[in-house]
Amino acid sequence: MKKVSGSRQSLAASPWWARTVHQDRRPFLLARGRITAAVRGWFTGEDFLEVETPVLQRSPGNEAHLHAFATDLIGPDGVRDTLYLRTSPEFAAKKLLAAGEERIFELARVFRNRERSASHHPEFTMLEWYRAGAPYEQLMEDCAALLALAARTGGMERFLFRGQGCDPFAEPERLTLVDAFQRHAGLDLERFLPEPGADNGPLVSPFAQAAAATGVHIAEDDGWADIFSKVLVAHVEPHLGVGRPTVLCEYPVSEAALARPKPADPRFAERFELYACGLELANAFGELTDPAEQRRRFMLEMDEKARLYGERYPLDDDFLAALAEMPEASGCALGLDRLVLLASGARRIEDVLWVPVARPGLGDALG
Repeated sequence: MKKVSGSRQSLAASPWWARTVHQDRRPFLLARGRITAAVRGWFTGEDFLEVETPVLQRSPGNEAHLHAFATDLIGPDGVRDTLYLRTSPEFAAKKLLAAGEERIFELARVFRNRERSASHHPEFTMLEWYRAGAPYEQLMEDCAALLALAARTGGMERFLFRGQGCDPFAEPERLTLVDAFQRHAGLDLERFLPEPGADNGPLVSPFAQAAAATGVHIAEDDGWADIFSKVLVAHVEPHLGVGRPTVLCEYPVSEAALARPKPADPRFAERFELYACGLELANAFGELTDPAEQRRRFMLEMDEKARLYGERYPLDDDFLAALAEMPEASGCALGLDRLVLLASGARRIEDVLWVPVARPGLGDALG
């Protein structure tokens, strides 16, 4: 049996600030600093402006499965108002596009509740950038360049995570959702697509039956999006970014709340996600700029959130007003911590965080 060092053995019970634990983590943290500096330099070289947007927001985002942290803003007169820690800088960044900025990026601290695992953390750093007037395919090229940059800076010729390998210098494969479902789940996704804006109820039953036949557990109250997500997670995602990066693109429009429909086929949206080693790294859109359609989609998302979780978040009317002034643009959000994890050879996201968030009941212990 391979001998494990005492510091490694103590990781589960020891706090992150124990010297032996910190010394094990320190190479990953130093790599984080180098990679962050390289990313900043890359964007500067592409004529981007680095911006800073507020952590406190009127709305934390209006997607059904995003969970935020709420807090009270107390005015000098004692009046309380509920604000949220942002789940993304997206709303504020798009307001800057409406104000006239054309190329912007932010290394934003963001917060998501109900998320913690080897690849999730309740507080993390999101690299988000926008290009006014650019097609969303340009962001695919940006992502490929950033993967290679991070690998070179971290000294990694190959990414390895959970037994999967990926060449970060290889040209990413572009795979549509339709092709991915057919290849990895044996399902004809087009057959089950809901019509944009239509009542999707009648289509759920045959989709549920087809998904269940692949071994996915379907609950009685699962809607179309639930079934789609379960098939994606169970059958598709484990195969993405293996060998070389994968750009998973052309999502059903119902699964892209902030993305514009593809002009050639409005059943699908200009959305892609970037994967390496089966791990999602980035999510990108050709941005929707129709405020009425965006409001409609947000309302549908909040109805679904209320159905599933018994709560809803307010809409940011200021953001919706800004959409009417926003130019056509494409934007991408990339998890910097996950990128550093792969590019430094770390095992889990907490290895690349200088100070991880304390665990309930465990304090600063790492597990």
